[in-house]
Amino acid sequence: MDLKSHIDQSKLPQHIAIIMDGNGRWAKAHGHPRVFGHRNGVKSVREASEAAAEIGVKYLTLYAFSTENWGRPKFEVNALMTLLVKTLRNEIKTLMKNNIRLQAIGDIENLPGDCHKHLLEAIDKTKDNTRMTLVLALNYSAKWEIMRAVRHLAKAAKDGKIEPSQIQEDDFVNALSTQGIPDPELLIRTSGESRISNFLLWQIAYAELSFLDIFWPDFRKEHLYQAIIDFQNRERRFGKTSEQLQP
Repeated sequence: MDLKSHIDQSKLPQHIAIIMDGNGRWAKAHGHPRVFGHRNGVKSVREASEAAAEIGVKYLTLYAFSTENWGRPKFEVNALMTLLVKTLRNEIKTLMKNNIRLQAIGDIENLPGDCHKHLLEAIDKTKDNTRMTLVLALNYSAKWEIMRAVRHLAKAAKDGKIEPSQIQEDDFVNALSTQGIPDPELLIRTSGESRISNFLLWQIAYAELSFLDIFWPDFRKEHLYQAIIDFQNRERRFGKTSEQLQP
């Protein structure tokens, strides 16, 4: 069945976020070390990015490396950072060919030197692309982001730039890493795990959640299409009743 043809363009989510989970378990199932899974996961990143851009999704956010991931074995972390540098360097042509702009959220200033350098270079080279924005969440956690926003607003209040009683929701939103990016309407997680893992906790307040029972290296365009079709078949009420949504 051609899943792509069953997608309703009038109900397309503007922003999709993905927790790319299961690289290590995929590698173990194939008799290889965890790093092998991370390397094979790069193909799935390309599949998801190209599929989203082709059907008209405007923002795709991928959870690439969390602040908690620094606690993994040093060899794996070093391999991940090396892979990130190589991928950023190799995928610029693909991003340019598909007219995709790259952005990043998270504490990217504290990434290793080479990673930070190549990330900024890729962001700069693709800054004028307009078809879709690919957002990499790197050295990111939602708790870190929320605390950062709180500190920003607290300092602004201390400096007399804003009255605490006048702080509005928009002020908080504008202090987040995702400033200027619409909230995700659909969040996908692979590997069969049913949790959020400290990802975009504020932004996904009303996102539809899709948990796929496949490991990330097995993710292909058809999985994205099916998740979007499922999303389009859901009733999004935002606290209202079904009757209130009727025209």
